[in-house]
Amino acid sequence: MISALLDGYRSHIVAAHKQPLFLLLTGFICSFVMIRFSVRMIRAKVRWWPGNITPGGLHIHHMVFGLGFLLLGGIGVFATNGGHPWIDWFGLAFGIGCGLVLDEFALILHLDDVYWGEQGRKSVDAVILGILVTALLLIGYVPLGVVPGQDTRWGLISVISVNALAAIVALLKGKMWTGLLGIMVPGISWIGAIRLARPGSPWARWRYAKRPRAMRRAVRRERLLHARAERARTWLFDLIAGAPDKVPAHHTATHRAAERIAARATAHLDAHAARALARRHARLADRRTEAGSVPVDPARQDQARRRRRTVRAGRHRTYAVRPAPARPEPHTPYRHPRLPHPQPRR
Repeated sequence: MISALLDGYRSHIVAAHKQPLFLLLTGFICSFVMIRFSVRMIRAKVRWWPGNITPGGLHIHHMVFGLGFLLLGGIGVFATNGGHPWIDWFGLAFGIGCGLVLDEFALILHLDDVYWGEQGRKSVDAVILGILVTALLLIGYVPLGVVPGQDTRWGLISVISVNALAAIVALLKGKMWTGLLGIMVPGISWIGAIRLARPGSPWARWRYAKRPRAMRRAVRRERLLHARAERARTWLFDLIAGAPDKVPAHHTATHRAAERIAARATAHLDAHAARALARRHARLADRRTEAGSVPVDPARQDQARRRRRTVRAGRHRTYAVRPAPARPEPHTPYRHPRLPHPQPRR
């Protein structure tokens, strides 16, 4: 079994000069799988898995490392003139960079950290599309079905032109996967070009505005067929990349809920600290009274009794209001009864 796989690899990959492309696809898939596993472990807060890289409090996204791998692979191929075995290693590095960068494609598109949001699904779309295109290039010959070394014929050019036109029509009708796969596999895009467009596509806005019957059929088909396909796609993406957050971390409602929770926690801590302090003062007053270190003061006993009742009732601490000090009388200088009063100077 292993020898058959090795023989097939030598004949279909090495002999066909596709080893750099094969290593690129391998690095692409492995880097995407590894980084998705890593972020899901970080999201689950697993203790034994290292967390994010945050030197000095700055969160460095794995897209930055992906850009480094892309530069290494691209510049390395030109620097070594594409010679063996350098092109194989640089192809692997380029594939690793593609996986790391496309995994955060949504962050680049929205310029916002929507990795675990609903917009983050665009990253999975980009990764799957890149893997499919690279795999089709590896399995087939070249795009549009052209065989290397074959003489150019008008019939082949006509088929390629019709296939490209059908792929464009399928894309305008909102059938993204059908149009993209139809570029590589002739015939798939023709099906997408013949069928009805999706209601929100540019084709529907242009062509179905004055055709309400066609629009109703498109809406009906969207509800029946595309809704099922969307549920299957959502389930598959949740399995691959994890379910997105219901409310994004940067959403306004999230900030309001966090502020309410923080206010409640602060009030609870303040009340708890006040009750603990009142309980401590009451215990100290009881100990001093029992030990006889201070004379028994009925006012202090009544105050300690009120504190204990307050603590048992679970209310906030109450403080006794001290009476305001008496206002001092105005100062009058001493005057001798037999001496004349001094006259004010003019």
